[in-house]
Amino acid sequence: MIPYIKGVVTQQAHVGIPEGTYEEEFARNGFSGRYAHLYRTDPLVQWLSIEGPLRPQLFDFNKEAAHEADYLKSRRPYLENQDCKILFVSQMAPMKYYFRNADADELFFIHVGEGILETDFGPLNYEEGDYIIIPRGTTYRLVPQRETKILLVESFSEIRIPDKGMLGQHALFDPAVLKTPDPKATHSVAGRYELKVQRCGQITTVTYPFCPLNTVGWKGTLTVWQLNVRDIRPVLSDRYHLPPSAHSTFVANNFVICTFLPRPLENGDPKAMKVPFYHSNIDFDEVLFYHSGEFFSRAGITPGMLTFHPQGIHHGPQAAAINRTAGSKTTNEVAVMIDTKRPLFVSPGAEKIEMKEYWKSWIDQNWANAETSHQPGQRPN
Repeated sequence: MIPYIKGVVTQQAHVGIPEGTYEEEFARNGFSGRYAHLYRTDPLVQWLSIEGPLRPQLFDFNKEAAHEADYLKSRRPYLENQDCKILFVSQMAPMKYYFRNADADELFFIHVGEGILETDFGPLNYEEGDYIIIPRGTTYRLVPQRETKILLVESFSEIRIPDKGMLGQHALFDPAVLKTPDPKATHSVAGRYELKVQRCGQITTVTYPFCPLNTVGWKGTLTVWQLNVRDIRPVLSDRYHLPPSAHSTFVANNFVICTFLPRPLENGDPKAMKVPFYHSNIDFDEVLFYHSGEFFSRAGITPGMLTFHPQGIHHGPQAAAINRTAGSKTTNEVAVMIDTKRPLFVSPGAEKIEMKEYWKSWIDQNWANAETSHQPGQRPN
């Protein structure tokens, strides 16, 4: 890990960028492996065109089709790989059956709504801003009391709390704030109760003469977890822009889930960057779901949208966002980031809600309007 220093650079990463240059982080394993900081005369996100599958994509879940009354039909996939699947769910009425996912752990992020999640371990009241982790094999039923919209991640490995290292086990959130259900047999009336079990993507229906949520007690270390974003305390630095990995909330095999929250910006040093630094997506695909607030690294983004930036193409703030945040002291955004080591693929049907011009939002009009005859390295007038 010996750093080499060549040409025009800054000593401290993300602080005092040399005038007329743009810093780009070129790094392995997200932001924790070997790295290089490249100082360019123009950021490589200022393309004129992109032809092929690597263009950044934006999906607007506000344009979703009408609600499906059936819960399983409402679970619409948008991105997936061998490790996880990213879906969006809209529900207004209580589920008419119980569900068990034998393929994956599930992570709910409640974007809109409130209600009750009935589980093997007991019921939980949910509200906007809640994460709920449902271990693989748990039976549950969603009972909305208000229209509910959920960002849902299926994880084919166990979802865990990240190792917080030298920050200590109480950093980001104290594990004591995690809520767990109290056992309560949900329905005591005899009747016919359907349980739908997903295994290898197929559904098996099991019918009981009693409610399958009939637990009256439980003990152990494996259960349903609930965490609201208001109980997360982001790591801060007054003089240095921290990498996204500092905001990790949950981890699983080959992907991580981070939460970006309202916080003071880097006000302790006038030369410190306040927006995310440009970086080259080498080892991770990046997905960002926008929940609420004003999203300081993006312009033209509203709550309920999701961006996808694949490996192999540059990534960083838009010029409009940089200009808007120059004098800002705080950010009030709430967003969920999912970074995956293996490439994600867009699911069939996702194009119906895609904002197809999104990749153009980085185009520098000075370049776009210039004569195409200028030589490489020659800035247009």
